[in-house]
Parts: sequence; C-alpha cells; structure tokens
Amino acid sequence: MAIDTPLWMMGAPGSPYTRKMRALMRYRHIPYRMIQQGSDAHAARPQAKVGLLPTFYLADESGTEVAVTDSTPLIRRFENEFADRAAVPPDPVVCFLDALLEDFADEWLTKPMFHYRWYYQADVDKAASILPLWRRVDVSDEEVKPLREFIAKRQIDRLWVVGSNDTTAPVIEGSYRRILKLFDAHLQTQPFLMGRRPGSSDFGFLGQLTCLVLFDPTPSAIAVAEAPRVYAWVEMTEELSGLEPTEADWMQRDAIPPTIMALLGEVGRVYTPFLLANAEATEKGHEKVQTTIDGLPWTQKPFPYQAKCLRWLREHHAGLGADDRAKVDQILSGTGCEALFS
Repeated sequence: MAIDTPLWMMGAPGSPYTRKMRALMRYRHIPYRMIQQGSDAHAARPQAKVGLLPTFYLADESGTEVAVTDSTPLIRRFENEFADRAAVPPDPVVCFLDALLEDFADEWLTKPMFHYRWYYQADVDKAASILPLWRRVDVSDEEVKPLREFIAKRQIDRLWVVGSNDTTAPVIEGSYRRILKLFDAHLQTQPFLMGRRPGSSDFGFLGQLTCLVLFDPTPSAIAVAEAPRVYAWVEMTEELSGLEPTEADWMQRDAIPPTIMALLGEVGRVYTPFLLANAEATEKGHEKVQTTIDGLPWTQKPFPYQAKCLRWLREHHAGLGADDRAKVDQILSGTGCEALFS
C-alpha cells in the first residue's frame, strides 16, 4: 500500500532520533507535518506500544492509522515508498558499511549523548530548564517547575539504559573525543560519510550530534574547541533540501577512504566488545554486562534491544551475496568489526 503524503510525525526538538528523521525528510523532499510530543494533536493520534521518538502515523494494510516507531526500519521503508534522492547506497557493500555506521551512531554515539546531558550538572540544568518548554511555552514558571524536576530525576535514573555510570564514564568520554577527531579528519576529504551525498549513517550521526555539539554545554564546548568542522557540518546537514545528489556521488567499494577505515576502527574498538558482551549477558539472563572496553572496565544492565541490533547486523551480513560478503570482510579485516561476524 502506497504511503499518502504529507506524512505525520510526532517528535520533540531534544530527541536525536527526531532530528535524524526530520533532516532525512527534508533531504529526501518527502512532505511531512510534525506535531509536538505532549500536544493535543499527539493525544488525539494512536499511541505506540513503546513511546519512542519520533512516531510516524501510517496506514496499515486495512487502511487504519497506526503509530510506527524505530528510525532505521522507517528509513528502509521510505526507501521503498519514495524513489528520489535515496539515502541508502545501491551498492550492497557500501550499503552494509552504511548500515553498520548508522547502527554505531544510533546505539553507541547515543551513549555520550545521554551521558553528557544527565551526568554533568551544567548540562542537567540546561536540559531540565528547556525540555519541558518544548511541549508548550505558554505556562508559568510555577506550573513548569514540577515537570522540570520530574524530567531531570527520571532521566538521571535512566542513565543505566545507555550504560553511563562512574565506571564507564572514562570510556564514553574518551570515545566521544576520538569520534570528533576522526569525523573531523574525514570531513576534510569528503562532505559526508557515504561520499558527496549523505547515507543513512550520516543522518544517524547527525541526530546524536545535534544534541552533543549544538545543545548540551559540556560536549558542545569540547566540539567547538576540538572539532569546529563537525559543529559546522551538523548545522549544515540538518537542512539539505537544496543539495542535488547524483549516483556518482556515492562512495565506491574499491575506494574506501582511510578516514572511513579509521571510523570503523573506533566501531571495533568500543562498540564491538560492548555488543558481544551485551548479547551474551542478554542470552544468559545475567543481571549485568561486565567486560573490558578500550582497556577499561565496563559494567551496565543488559539492553535487549541492542542484542537485536547485533542479530540484525548479522542477518544483513549473512544475506549478502558471496562476493559482496567477501568484499565486506576484506574491508572490515583489522578494524575489530570482523569479530561481530565471525
């Protein structure tokens, strides 16, 4: 069933995945209408089983409007529904690298995003002050104060979801600084991860970085000082409706830049050991994930969704044709990512 436009999307400015999908819609010229989380328009729509941001309202096979979440499958669905200005590379090898880097952004780069926002007091203060006002601004300070306190407490109490704690903080912050440095180096050679046009991984990175480099004071100051090019890229990439991509703009499988290899090395350095340890803990029903990442201890509660992410990556890898899979394995060899598929 074809999707009618404009698409209706519910989200919030402080949500990295809302910013990811909003930028994608702008780039792909997909007409949309956005409603704010917590608004009357939101309350009047079907509610998702799990209240994730953003939520799209799409018709099911019977024509009934249903709430649909999860940015990665939504991007793939929209690729099938809207032909122009694709965000998924057509080459299966490049497509796989794009998917791996998107997953890394969605599931690892979100760790520093959530960590910095709710770990440092200056960031907590800003987020707690601003986030409630994104629901509505026409309220008094007295009315909004309880909501500010509620949001701050709830989010701080949920730091365990991304594994942010005193033990893991050095790993998370060290990785964030390396990602900034590696991404800055890459942007000196080409304007997007996937070449001279953005792929889904670019929008994955963008979503998390809108928070890290544009909003939250501690990681933003780090980005401005250490990777101002990344700061500029984020503001530019939020609005790419005027970019005119061609098929020749995609990165080529036989010319993967050294800067992409370096980013894949960061995936192998931190995300691979986490995914493997989390999957094992989830499968065995352990109460804690305990492993070593980048030579430092890592401990957190298991996160079943990220065990699914590993399974989906493995299914994607297994579904490649033999020649394409061999090429992917050649590219990943020595990055640490190969351990995900061995």
